Amino acid sequence: MRPFLPRGLTLIETIVTVALTAFVFLALGSLIQYFYKTNTYTLEQSQAVSSARRSIENAMRDLREASYGSDGSYPIQTVATSSITFYANINTNISIEKVRYYLSGTTLYRGTTEPAGNPPSYAGQPETTTLVVNNIRNGTSALFTFYDTNGMLLTNPINISDITSVHINVLTDVNPERAPNIYTLSGSATLRNLHDAGIL
Repeated sequence: MRPFLPRGLTLIETIVTVALTAFVFLALGSLIQYFYKTNTYTLEQSQAVSSARRSIENAMRDLREASYGSDGSYPIQTVATSSITFYANINTNISIEKVRYYLSGTTLYRGTTEPAGNPPSYAGQPETTTLVVNNIRNGTSALFTFYDTNGMLLTNPINISDITSVHINVLTDVNPERAPNIYTLSGSATLRNLHDAGIL
């Protein structure tokens, strides 16, 4: 009796095995590509909303630091439904910056001005501008609203010394090229330095 010898794959079996393996990898690659194509917008949208949310949180943190300017100015300079200008130490240096958040077109910007001179002054100093959130779709809806110590909404004309907290409400469309998908991002800040100083 002849001993059993293991036999290798025939040419046809090898071709079929290679073809099946290639087909499986091609199908898997197509599925991954389809997943990324259909979910790219969702991923981009999620990242954009997360970035905008962090920016709003940073803006509210800046407002919580509102304090008297280096030139002795009251912590809040001007307010409107689409802008606010105040004084706060928003970086690591010891000076108090003049900070301006304002809506221009569909973009919210932050402008900062460092004081200079002795006595310190903000007049004539350059403003450094950074983008905060773009594709804002607030329309006629107020971006900033202001409240007094009783939590009552302040209406025009607003007495700046009555403001104890600020609320921001941003409606943003992270991708204007797609069907309308508006996200609402909100934040609020109590002017705690005024409380600590016994002003409010």
